[in-house]
Parts: sequence; C-alpha cells; structure tokens
Amino acid sequence: MMTTTQGTDARLATTFCGMPFNSPLVLLSGCVGFGEEYTRVEGFSNEDVGAICLKGTTLAPRLGNPAHRVYETPAGMLNAIGLQNPGARYVVDEILTRLDFKETRFIANVSGSTVEEYEEVTRIFDDSPIDAIEINISCPNVKEGGVAFGNSPDMSARVVAACRRATRKPIITKLSPNQTDIAENARRCLEAGSDGFAVINTLMGMAIDSERRRTVIGNNQGGLSGPAIKPIALLKVWQVYQVCKPHGIPIIGQGGVVSATDVIEFMLAGASAVGVGTGLFYEPLACRALNDGVADYLTRHGFASVRELVGALQLNSPPAPVATVPG
Repeated sequence: MMTTTQGTDARLATTFCGMPFNSPLVLLSGCVGFGEEYTRVEGFSNEDVGAICLKGTTLAPRLGNPAHRVYETPAGMLNAIGLQNPGARYVVDEILTRLDFKETRFIANVSGSTVEEYEEVTRIFDDSPIDAIEINISCPNVKEGGVAFGNSPDMSARVVAACRRATRKPIITKLSPNQTDIAENARRCLEAGSDGFAVINTLMGMAIDSERRRTVIGNNQGGLSGPAIKPIALLKVWQVYQVCKPHGIPIIGQGGVVSATDVIEFMLAGASAVGVGTGLFYEPLACRALNDGVADYLTRHGFASVRELVGALQLNSPPAPVATVPG
C-alpha cells in the first residue's frame, strides 16, 4: 500500500545528478528488493524518499550464496547474499514494468564478474525507464583471479569507462572502503565518466561460532553494515568530497544511518544525498522520522535548504607541535 504525503517540507527537496529528489534520503540496494516489495509496506510514502536503488543485477540469473546469508553483529549486520537476482533482461522486461516512475526515482544497481558483463548489463538498463545506474565495483574480477574491481583504481576506471560507453543515463559509482586510497579511486572513476558516487559499500568481515568452531556465514565472509561502520563511512565521504567538490560531482553518503543526526553528519561531510539501508531492518518506516529530524535541525540552525549543509563541515585547526625538552 503506497500513500502520498502532502505538504512535505520543501526545504528537504534537492537534486542529484540532475534528478529531482523529494528528500535527500535514498533507499539502498539490497535492502528493499526491486522496489515493489518495499513500497507495498503499509504507511510507506513516496514523498519520504528521494530515490530507491534496486537490488544488484547481473547479466544472467544467480541463485546466490549458501545459507547462512545474514548474521547480526554488535551494532551491525553481516550479509553474503551473493547477488541473487533473476537477470537484467527479466528485471527490465518484467519488474520495471510494474514500477510507477512518476512516484519516485529508481536507480538500477549493476554488477558483473567481467568488464564486458558490466557493459552489457548497463546497455540493457540504458534501454529502459530507469532513472540512473549505480555501478557496484566491489564484485570479484574472474579474469584477474578474483580481485575485486573496486580495490584497484585501474580496474575501477575500466569498468566505469565501459559503462559510460553503454549509457547516456547518470552513472553513480559505488566505492568500496576495502582499498588503499579511496580518493585516488574516485579521481580515476571521475575521469572515466562517473557522474556521482555512493560512499561507502560494506566492509568485509567474519563471524565465528566458537562452540562449533566454524564460520557462521555460508560464504565464510560477508559485508559488514550498520552503525558500527559509520565513523569509517564519514571519513571516506569527506575524503571523496575533496576530489568531487571542484567538479560539482555529488555523493550519496551511506553507512550506519539510523537517526536524523546521522543524515546531517553525512551531509556536512560532503554528501548531497544519504542512503538508508540496514536501519530499515530495525525500523521499516524510519524515513519519515529522519526527514522530520532533519527539518527540525534546519529550523534550529537557520538553514533554508538541506543543500546548504553539503560540505559545511568545519575542521579543527591542526594540533600544535609537541614541544621538546632539552636534555
């Protein structure tokens, strides 16, 4: 059941890669299926979110990883779903036809095991009503022994360049924190044609059952999300923002958002929009409260729009050097 809220605070409206958003909030890939599952939740309003990212999609259908796929950890969650999906052609021909593109923006999430697969899936979505394409470059490159595309600036740029050739739609590159220099990766992806970034993807982690002396996740390791990763995500957003700011390239900041304060912090660090993912498992209708909290902050601090928050972080002065004592 979808409802429409009239009179949503106009100060929350923004744009991302040219797309109008009712709110800076974006529902993240993998947390709301292909959109239609979540928008049927009673009480959901399309006015509460700016966009919905669809589940990760590959060229051919995938069954995903063996169980267990999800495990709750202190202040977070491990997941190793394994990109279970029905394939790009089915998504475009069957699922997208059931979505109402007048109600909100829908962003496809493209995954692949080769550069050629990324390019082909992007081309399929290019010939669809999808509003933008998010590239998940955290997938393993089968031609390079399983090294994740996102861990190498060279491979990341190759994927972005290939996808750029395949579409005229906005490309949002989802950056992995599991790399040495995320700012350099962002710079290379920007040069290759990325229109925006999503920062960050999950951190790799493991859960162990000590009684059984076995790993809990069927895939042995999984992606850690939730409040536990927020401090890392804030730093990575700020680092990528330094690359993006001169070029006006927007960022979706994400990682552990469960409160309006979290949303505001990500925007201050440089995010133009803020993703909500694992928090939806705790509170499926959290977005309305998040929006209300952000609106209250704007009122209390005299801001006319959420756009004024982007990159407004003030850094402390560098610490004074430690004095040395002779002798």
